[in-house]
Amino acid sequence: LMGNMLTRAPELFGAIVCQVPLLDMQRYPQLLAGASWMAEFGDPDSSDWDDLLHLYSPYHNLEGTRRYPPLLVTTSTWDDRVHPGHARKLVARMKAHCKGAEQVLYYENGERGHGGAADNKQRAFMTTLAYEFLWASLAAAAAASRAKL
Repeated sequence: LMGNMLTRAPELFGAIVCQVPLLDMQRYPQLLAGASWMAEFGDPDSSDWDDLLHLYSPYHNLEGTRRYPPLLVTTSTWDDRVHPGHARKLVARMKAHCKGAEQVLYYENGERGHGGAADNKQRAFMTTLAYEFLWASLAAAAAASRAKL
């Protein structure tokens, strides 16, 4: 969801937190449990790609000329459902080709667990990380708006 909000309407957001995201709808069946989702999402090796999947594949819909809001992408190295490659690829592409890429942050938890955390301590850390990012990003945007007045 947040990957699509990032690429479809970035101007509506002051900051985005994108956690353990599914972002590359062309290669998702080749990564971990992705092949089991084809009945739900479609088969990118069929006409499903041209008919639908390319429309909501955030990785493929990034535009280098478009300005994106500050972004925090988090994932887990050993997530057994959504491969961390989705998050890694999007961040790398944004940093290489997109305006505002200096505001793209990435955190990869080296533990197991879908959702970016394997236990309550990690979950608390990830939640704090997200809120800290949002607070700092939105405070900076508010300060910049006040400076323009």
